[in-house]
Amino acid sequence: MSLFSFLGALEIGLIFSLVALGVFISFRLLRFPDLTVDGSFPLGGAVCAILIANGSDPFLATLLATFAGAAAGLVTGWLNVKLKIMDLLASILIMIALYSINLRIMGGPNVPLITSPTLFSVLQPEWLDDYIARPLILLLVIVAAKLALDWFFSTQTGLAIRATGSNGRMARAQGINSGAMVLLGMAVSNALVALAGALFAQSQGGADISMGVGTIVIGLAAVIVGESILPARRLFYLTLAVILGAIVYRFFIALALNSDFIGLQAQDLNLVTAVLVTVALVIPLLKKRLTSGRRN
Repeated sequence: MSLFSFLGALEIGLIFSLVALGVFISFRLLRFPDLTVDGSFPLGGAVCAILIANGSDPFLATLLATFAGAAAGLVTGWLNVKLKIMDLLASILIMIALYSINLRIMGGPNVPLITSPTLFSVLQPEWLDDYIARPLILLLVIVAAKLALDWFFSTQTGLAIRATGSNGRMARAQGINSGAMVLLGMAVSNALVALAGALFAQSQGGADISMGVGTIVIGLAAVIVGESILPARRLFYLTLAVILGAIVYRFFIALALNSDFIGLQAQDLNLVTAVLVTVALVIPLLKKRLTSGRRN
């Protein structure tokens, strides 16, 4: 793998680590199977791209894209909490609705940003090449997001969200408004995913309606791979594992697609993803069998 491919994989891995953190909040902390991710990721990209294309500041566009994702997660949670629609079905409904909403926002299937200023072009030092500057900028964003999440989920509100996901009935018995916690948790989760979509659109030079296809699978794969690499119980290490999982996952994808002797091509991406997720799921089972075999 060349240096350019290595840095490209690192860049995409860092972006999707935000998706993995969002999926971690919904699937692991809230126990909420959320497919809104496939819609909120392109939503963030669409809002950010159309605002930048119309002359808005990249920082403001990224912030508004993040809020748009939070609103999408909030609606998903509202359907489940207030209208009593099953969590999985509620997320599917919003995911489907967001496809049309994203087309409306962009006014077409895509919005190019090739000549427009982006967050990366504004922050990039003149003496540093863009393919090196982008991963460094993204690393700062990821570190800030991770530390903010670690702090938030150690507060009383964050602990209430975690308690709601662990045992909703017990949480309500302790006086926690579990419905409000689900709404807040879903908003935070999809805000992170939309932020990733906004950064992805600026990194790749535009937003496309199909950019969200398979996002939930990538997020889940990153979570599973991360938990296999760094099994932990403390939240600090759990979020670190998720970030590492997203980066390692993208490296495996890049390595597989750049290995000529394997013969894989770009259209084999979904096949590689399925194989990697299967391996990540099997590894913990093999560890348990080996451990029990040694004890016996």
